[in-house]
Amino acid sequence: MPDRAFNAETLNRRQRPEVTTAAVAEQFSNKMSEISIREREREARATAAAEGIPYINLFGFAINPEALQLVSEDEARATGALPFYYHEGDIRLAAVDPTRPEVAELKKRLEQEHRARVMVYFISAHSLETALKLYAALPKFRNVVSGVVITEEELLRHQREIKTFRELEEKIRSATLTDLVALMISTAITSRASDIHIEAEERALKVRFRIDGILHDVATIDKKDWVRIIARVKLLSHLKINVIDKPQDGRFTIFLTNEKIDVRVSCLPTTYGESVVMRLLLSSAVALTFESLGLRGKAYEDLLREIEKPNGMVMTTGPTGSGKTTTLYAILTKLNTPDSKVITIEDPVEYRLSGITQSQVDHSRGYTFATGLRSILRQDPDIVMVGEIRDLETADIAINAALTGHLVFSTLHTNDASGTVPRFLAMNVKPFLLAPALNAMIGQRLVRKLCDKCKRPEKADPKLMERVVSVLDKIPEESGVRVDTRKLTFFSAPGCEACQKLGYYGRIAVFEIMTMNKEVEELILSGHVSEYDMLRVAVKHGMITMLQDGLLKAADGITSLDEVFRVAKDTTASYE
Repeated sequence: MPDRAFNAETLNRRQRPEVTTAAVAEQFSNKMSEISIREREREARATAAAEGIPYINLFGFAINPEALQLVSEDEARATGALPFYYHEGDIRLAAVDPTRPEVAELKKRLEQEHRARVMVYFISAHSLETALKLYAALPKFRNVVSGVVITEEELLRHQREIKTFRELEEKIRSATLTDLVALMISTAITSRASDIHIEAEERALKVRFRIDGILHDVATIDKKDWVRIIARVKLLSHLKINVIDKPQDGRFTIFLTNEKIDVRVSCLPTTYGESVVMRLLLSSAVALTFESLGLRGKAYEDLLREIEKPNGMVMTTGPTGSGKTTTLYAILTKLNTPDSKVITIEDPVEYRLSGITQSQVDHSRGYTFATGLRSILRQDPDIVMVGEIRDLETADIAINAALTGHLVFSTLHTNDASGTVPRFLAMNVKPFLLAPALNAMIGQRLVRKLCDKCKRPEKADPKLMERVVSVLDKIPEESGVRVDTRKLTFFSAPGCEACQKLGYYGRIAVFEIMTMNKEVEELILSGHVSEYDMLRVAVKHGMITMLQDGLLKAADGITSLDEVFRVAKDTTASYE
């Protein structure tokens, strides 16, 4: 029996593969390595718990390829951080050391570029190395960016090849679908368009550019291509491609050679399909200085004096697209000095301003103008800009901030400066708080500037001239402006290649500046004040109306009479 057992055991050993010393050593090493990794993960989990930071182990985690593409491999290695999840405006960022300034900068950039909520997780060095290996499996792109790359050569080529909208339409018809969106965008940039409209109609798609505030038909596209075009736009903007019955808003970036352009995208379901509007937010658009806004004489001096006060409130008014935000940006840039702290809350942040802290409203997280403004005031700012005052809560906080040592700038949707106070009172703002808080009220509109290359003097219609003279004769003496209505010259422009046959190139604002004085304060304190009362008192103290300011700019050859009367109404009868 013993011999049989021995023989069986010997036979079994011969049938099993021989276990070498090296194999045993390797198994032992792997076992110890696994124990070491588990120990490091336990340490990472404990550290995260102590720091109050969420922890995750990325070993075996299904990481989104879309998430990895948000950050290049080089940047992930340099910062010790990478995104591991990205879906519907939600980004999760894993970091070996979440306290590093580079991680905070990366988080802020992802929030701004993708309008996303970014949550930071603590990971071990082993987790990071595991995730970094996945970059090798990603498709190779020319640039790992969320947007469209357009080179300077492409812009110059399109500028040479496309001189008119008819040529653009022919180019669009022959372009491949891949190049179509980039072609429209690059042509819009060279055309100075602020918006691209792609509208679904019954039989075709219409493409329109908004240039200097006016929409122009530029092309018609076969409707059979619509599904693929909108899918391309939605893909760029991180929108749901399969959702076609609900409005969606997104964003992407155009990377030029020397700068980048943020593009805000809006998709709206309509009768014949979705309508898409892409707004191009060119960073050079905010290079406007306070001195070049178009203010003149007493209006310039009055506003300059009011914005240099240490506290109070300055309001800009006008409809959507009247340049209110640009005016405020120009003022903030002038006031942005090393010894002052400037914070804004906007909806959305349209342009990035160097040296200014900007925050954005997020209704999904309860971050509104009111809650944001409360938080901003805890940051000890000197100057605050609130994108818009829409309700009593925001108005009360802003007014109290203006009364307690802060300089506050904001906007209201009213027709002109004289509507500011009645609008506040309609919100049930307390008159005894509003009167001492207000410094100045600005009313403005944008008019197109005549093309300098082709503008020429024109003889105005006699009836129109009578109307012009009537308005200019009512400019108050207190304004310090003198106009000889017998020697007025106005201009027009037939159009040339420089302005794409439009006759206009660029825009400028026409203003009216109403400042506080004892009489205005008494009107506010009465609690019952109309726009006509405000306008009458303002003109009495030397205010030039928007229409008068526009006519003075037309007389200087900056714009045309048609433009001025298109955007500004005659209010002279209201205070006679």
